[in-house]
Amino acid sequence: MKLYLKYFAIHLKTQMEYKSSFFLLMAGQFLTSFSALLSMYFLFSRFPNLEGFSLQQVLLCFAVVLMAFSLAECFARGFDLFPQVIGNGEFDRAMLRPRSLILQVLGQKIEFTRLGRLVQAVLVFCYAIPASGVVWTPMRCLTLVLMVACGAVVFASLFLVYAAFCFFTLESLEFMNIFTDGGREFAAYPLSIYGRGILRFCTFVIPMALFQYYPLLFLIGRDCPGWYGLLPLASLFFCLPCYAFWRFGVRCFRSTGS
Repeated sequence: MKLYLKYFAIHLKTQMEYKSSFFLLMAGQFLTSFSALLSMYFLFSRFPNLEGFSLQQVLLCFAVVLMAFSLAECFARGFDLFPQVIGNGEFDRAMLRPRSLILQVLGQKIEFTRLGRLVQAVLVFCYAIPASGVVWTPMRCLTLVLMVACGAVVFASLFLVYAAFCFFTLESLEFMNIFTDGGREFAAYPLSIYGRGILRFCTFVIPMALFQYYPLLFLIGRDCPGWYGLLPLASLFFCLPCYAFWRFGVRCFRSTGS
């Protein structure tokens, strides 16, 4: 942790050297995700509800996913740049150092400008939390925190899988964007609207529904078991196969000779 905090301080100091550029990039990230918010508003101006979910309830779901993705993208950005790390020989040097490989890759890049999306998520929360009609109890507050935290871990695990594929391809695989950026987009709505097949896939394969859909039912008081509020914790098991795949990739790694 001490080493990661040093990485954190170095990246923050570097990016704040050009403050105008930093805040303009943050504003760009804010506006990029703002288009999804506008499309949601126009959709609900046409239809009063979506599969029984009101605009305020969907906004709560939107804010959870956007905040989770923003945190993962900010602090796990090093995995997104992993093809370059392999190609320029930096990973060869990382393997010689007596430190965790994952920690070193994470420290390659911390993109604080991605927090522009986090600001938008906080603003949406400020509106949706009081307007969604949720009766807030300590258990529901805990569920909301778990939704964001466990969602960030799931998205970070997807970035880890994306990086692990590069051990075999040496290039980035754009299809993984379906599950990272694409996951952020379609998980902005309750996953049940896409049909039972998608909901099952997002429950048992890539567990987005475990930190998004089922806990949301618990928050808004739908007829569901109380343990739905703790289902985000079950999504953490997704880390295990992702980490195993990363370890398998490390064992199969052959230097590029750069």
